[in-house]
Amino acid sequence: MRRAIKSQLAVLAVLIAWTVFSPGALVNAQENSKHKQIYDEKADAHVELKEALAKATAEHKRVIVVFGANWCFDCHVLDDAFHSPELAPIIAGNYVVVHIDIGKGEKNQDLMNKYEVPMKRGIPGLAVLGADGKLIYSQKNGEFENARAMSKDDFRDFLNKWKPETKND
Repeated sequence: MRRAIKSQLAVLAVLIAWTVFSPGALVNAQENSKHKQIYDEKADAHVELKEALAKATAEHKRVIVVFGANWCFDCHVLDDAFHSPELAPIIAGNYVVVHIDIGKGEKNQDLMNKYEVPMKRGIPGLAVLGADGKLIYSQKNGEFENARAMSKDDFRDFLNKWKPETKND
């Protein structure tokens, strides 16, 4: 009887490992992310940024500039987190988010340099701007490069840290 239980447990362990670690599971997650086009590959990033700043000024918000690409799995993880029920209200109330496409690393490097987000640290790369376009925060150490390993609390802490101060009238 012990041998039968051990045999069943071994089969169960193999099935669980195969399900969790199969290449298909990661491929499916990556394929799903490829269908959603977060980054407009044909957009003029300078125009998009100017529009985001104008909207932020009108709404008294800050701008989160997210440098990334549609092929980047962690860019999709970050975007999904920002749209989650826990974080979406913080974003909506405090930020205008603009996604800047970097292609394979050849596009919009002038903006990455301007906002001090080093490409060598990976993507997604973030900068937080005031409505006036002034740099408030730049990701210099690849903090979001491995977004898949971050918790909702990590994202929430970041958003709460950099949101605009409330003004008492």
